[in-house]
Amino acid sequence: MASHDSALKAHRQNIRRREHNRQLRTRLRGALRDIRAAIDGGDAAKVKDALQSTISLVDKMASKGLIHRNAAGRYKSRLAGRVAKKSASG
Repeated sequence: MASHDSALKAHRQNIRRREHNRQLRTRLRGALRDIRAAIDGGDAAKVKDALQSTISLVDKMASKGLIHRNAAGRYKSRLAGRVAKKSASG
């Protein structure tokens, strides 16, 4: 266990940051799960709104360093592709 004041403070900060990052990651995973369900459901208006908010959330997570920017691009590309495929077929 840390014994210096600065090390104890750093430990407290790490605990707070870890919890905050965990909440953000959970929010991101939930948004991705929701938009995938909306795409499969087929409600076009709901999908359009969900896509816009999810892409915004993915960009925020990438800017905060929570996910890598290439991972963010991959998520956005795959979601947009699924939406386009679903709208073209349905």
